[in-house]
Amino acid sequence: MIELYEFALSGNCHKVRLMLSFLELNYTSIAVNGSVREHKSSEFLAMNPLGQLPILKDKDIVIRDSQAILIYLAHHYGGEQWWPQDSEALAKISAWLFTVSNEIARGPNALRLHHKFGRKINIEDAMAVTETILNIMEDYLSNHDWIALDVPTIADVALYPYIALAHEGKVDLSRFSSTVAWLARFKALPRYVSMPGM
Repeated sequence: MIELYEFALSGNCHKVRLMLSFLELNYTSIAVNGSVREHKSSEFLAMNPLGQLPILKDKDIVIRDSQAILIYLAHHYGGEQWWPQDSEALAKISAWLFTVSNEIARGPNALRLHHKFGRKINIEDAMAVTETILNIMEDYLSNHDWIALDVPTIADVALYPYIALAHEGKVDLSRFSSTVAWLARFKALPRYVSMPGM
C-alpha cells in the first residue's frame, strides 16, 4: 500500500495527490502536524533528512521531494504519456521540473508563503521572478495546450498547484490569458482533485 505523508495546504503535497488520482492509485494519506513540527521529529528525519514533506512510501521504497515522487510514480505506474522514453521529450519535461524547483519556488510559491503564512522573504525579488516566469509561461502557452509536450505530463502536474494558488500570493493572473486557459484545461482533466484555495 502506498502511503503519503503530507500537509493539506501544501502545493507540493497537492501535486502528488493529483498524480496519484490521475493514475488511479489507492493510497493512505497521513496528515502531519506542522504546528508541533512533527516533520522535524527523528522519525521523519529518518525518512527525509531535510524535514520536508511530502514523503511517499511504496512498500519498502521511501521517496522525498515532490518532483522526485512525480518521476517515480510516472515511471513506475504511468506509462508513456506521463514519462516517455524519448530522450528529447524527457529533457523537455525535466527542464520544466527544474523550473518548478527554482523559479516557481522563488516566485509564486514564495509570495504565497509570505502572504498566507507570514514567512519573511525578499518581496521585490519574488515579484520579479514571478513576473519573469509568468511571462515565459504565457508566451509558451500561447502556442501550446500543455507544458513540455502535446499531452499532459508531470511537467503540468508539477507546475499547476502554485500557479492555481498564485492569488493567495497576491498575484493577479488576469493579464495571462493563455495561462488561465491552461489552468482551466488542467482542471477539466479526468480524475482532477482540488485543494483548499483553488
